[in-house]
Amino acid sequence: MIPGQPPDRTLSTQADRREPWFWYTARRVGRHVRWLRTQGLARLIEEDELNPLDRASKRLAKWRWRLAHRSRPPGASAVFLVGLQRSGTNMVVHGLERAPEFEVFSENHQAAFDRFRLRPDPVIRRLVDQCRHPYVLLKPLCDSHRTVELLDDLGVRLPARALWVYRSVDGRARSAVAKFGDANLRALRELAAGGGWDRWEAQGLSPESLALIASFNWTTMSPLSAAALFWYVRNRLYFELGMVHRPDVMLVSYDAMVTDPEAEMRRLCAFLGFPFHRRLITHIAPRQAVDAGPLDIDLRIRSHCEELAAKLEAARSH
Repeated sequence: MIPGQPPDRTLSTQADRREPWFWYTARRVGRHVRWLRTQGLARLIEEDELNPLDRASKRLAKWRWRLAHRSRPPGASAVFLVGLQRSGTNMVVHGLERAPEFEVFSENHQAAFDRFRLRPDPVIRRLVDQCRHPYVLLKPLCDSHRTVELLDDLGVRLPARALWVYRSVDGRARSAVAKFGDANLRALRELAAGGGWDRWEAQGLSPESLALIASFNWTTMSPLSAAALFWYVRNRLYFELGMVHRPDVMLVSYDAMVTDPEAEMRRLCAFLGFPFHRRLITHIAPRQAVDAGPLDIDLRIRSHCEELAAKLEAARSH
């Protein structure tokens, strides 16, 4: 049985916007503590860009670029980095922010985001149109369902583009559970029970995805299987919203990026009309994108994910 449809499928309010600041902050601190315990301090510093020397170096390079191009009129091309959390989006951000031509607003940047959701369109439009850099990179992962709307209706002066980043389901599920615990399980369980329409996780989901979520026994679902199902219903949006047919949206593979950083970054740069430079990939050590074996995921969910993974790879290679 399909849960009742929410009153407004484009609803942008999320549950944690109503959450008191204290509890919201406590949850974030707890998540970072868990990440520190499981992944180590070096990984946390890399993940949250806490290295002061690295941050200062990037800021200095951007300041020098603005000084050298101070006669350039304001106005940038918006680049929306979308997809699903724990899919390698930080790797792309860390590369492009090494280019001084990019002004970067990650999802924790308060000028562009409020609790990981994009601020109102007029705020984003102003940031883009007043920017002195040629590109503004925004990372609205929780607003990925709005990608087409942002590309078509934001009203910025220069054409916008989007990069949809994806990763293998096992790699993403393992990373998501390590950092977020059972967050995907709790969100999907609430949706299956007919609630949670104000959560960002619910936004944009098709009736077919909602029916699929409702079809499982959520009393026995594991966090890993829920993370895999969440991978499926969110990455499915790339096709359901017609992005596969849009020349202003490009698929980027995390697994391809770590296997051959230069080839995948060159594809990305060609799409953006931006010259490739090796500094964009110096933070990536080429390696085979091999996860630590397949996870114990519900077999029906695994089948759906494998089918979608094949479609993503075919679309990327087209």
